[in-house]
Amino acid sequence: MIEIRLHGRGGQGGVTSAELIAIAAITQGKYAQAFPSFGPERRGAPVQAYARISDTKIRTREKIYHPDVILVLDASLPKIVKVTSGLKENGMAILNSHHSEKEVREMLSGYQGRLALVDANKIAIEELGVPITNTTMLGAFIKATGLIDPLYMEEALKNRFGKLAEKNIKALHRAIEETKIY
Repeated sequence: MIEIRLHGRGGQGGVTSAELIAIAAITQGKYAQAFPSFGPERRGAPVQAYARISDTKIRTREKIYHPDVILVLDASLPKIVKVTSGLKENGMAILNSHHSEKEVREMLSGYQGRLALVDANKIAIEELGVPITNTTMLGAFIKATGLIDPLYMEEALKNRFGKLAEKNIKALHRAIEETKIY
């Protein structure tokens, strides 16, 4: 089982991203679940969402404390939240950032593990016209992990976004192309 923790800000689509990961995985024939972590958050406040993907039934429903993957939608969060907290030793950190690998590792308190970076803000503005990075970061997730076939994610995006799906699919594919893995 692969456990994923998503970090974003309220209103950025982190919960939607977790749901889309689960839907695409299920459509692909896997077992999956997604769930948010809500408290007294408000729009713009740091929030978390979670997803699990497995080849067998998932029996646990608890919060994910030690994820295999973290997906950070908002580039400013590593400055205020320890996003790598609990990340498994062989885990993968996937971040929205225009900074260099060295700068990001410094922001992550010297994190030395596997890292994937994409300037999701730039892609989102150019493809969607707004700095909403959730579907762009799904492209980075696909490239960095290989857990989801892009065709299944495209199907999930079409079902979720209707007429807006085409732009989101373009952002997804740009992120797949532009994500750098270290």
